[in-house]
Amino acid sequence: MGERDRDPGALSPRGAVQRYLRRRRADATDASVQSWKYRLKLWVEWVEGIGIDRVDELRGYDFDDYYGLRSGRVAPATLQNEMQTLRQFTEYLEQIDAVDDLADSVRIPDVDKDEISDDVSLEAADARELLRYYRGSDSYGSRNHALLKLAWWTGARQGALRALDVRDFYPEHQYVDVRHRPSTGSPLKNKSDGERPIGIPEGVVDVVETFIDENRYDVLDDHGRAPLLASTRGRPAESTMRDWAYLATEPCLHGPCPHGKDRETCEWTRYSHASKCPSSRSVHQIRSGSITWQLDQGLPPAVVAERVDSAVSTIKQHYDVATPRERLEERRRPFLENLDFDHDDTDTDE
Repeated sequence: MGERDRDPGALSPRGAVQRYLRRRRADATDASVQSWKYRLKLWVEWVEGIGIDRVDELRGYDFDDYYGLRSGRVAPATLQNEMQTLRQFTEYLEQIDAVDDLADSVRIPDVDKDEISDDVSLEAADARELLRYYRGSDSYGSRNHALLKLAWWTGARQGALRALDVRDFYPEHQYVDVRHRPSTGSPLKNKSDGERPIGIPEGVVDVVETFIDENRYDVLDDHGRAPLLASTRGRPAESTMRDWAYLATEPCLHGPCPHGKDRETCEWTRYSHASKCPSSRSVHQIRSGSITWQLDQGLPPAVVAERVDSAVSTIKQHYDVATPRERLEERRRPFLENLDFDHDDTDTDE
């Protein structure tokens, strides 16, 4: 190569995005890269349309204009995803000295995470492997194990899991009782309408009992309640719950890292960095995977909706991803024997 006279600021927006996506392929899934590609494609087409040829021509004013344009066209959750991707891309431009102090100009809307519906979830196959790891390791009955086990089998929101007290766990009857207690720091999204008992199988009961007996911190929260999933200081903050979920779902727990990293040296395995792992999952994403799995196991949408405190229409629209043929073979066919007159005690021909 000749003299080092390249100017990173001269990169075109389209060229800069292509360079960014090439770098991210080394540490992200194909699905994530494709998602980022689509979101940034919309932005590239817009900046080209207003005549920006070099990334160093970008100003905070441009990002504000783009935010205003997209906010009038897409749902808040979609806008949040798009602007988050745009900020990460702009941070990359700062790292390669193409722009200066620009990323903070990218506004990200504050959206309730439980309202975000995207295509990323904990797949049933990954959940199975993670739970198999916990079952056969020294981490059996750990806090992360109990959180994952409860989150997967209940499909509950993060706020509901956080709200559980030790007294809400009924091992002899195999259920947890989700309660709305706003005056003592644990409200539910749907308030008293979200209160419900959720049945759990014996395997979940065993894990939670082991956690309580051996690994739960014996603490009370600021209101004198004993949180089931307790931190050293009492009831965990929402951000703490998210960190626990990310740590509990790291794929390198049960197999090789899909991103080519060594678990012993990877910073994503650290408490404050687990969210950066492209394959770790939040409680919301565990919930999404659980709901789809429950449907695939044959539970009717109405039953799943009641378990997870959601509307049947929402369940069908956002989580029922089976094809019509799969719905027949995996869900409805087992019930066909109930429609056979040979199994009916009433002879309708007489």
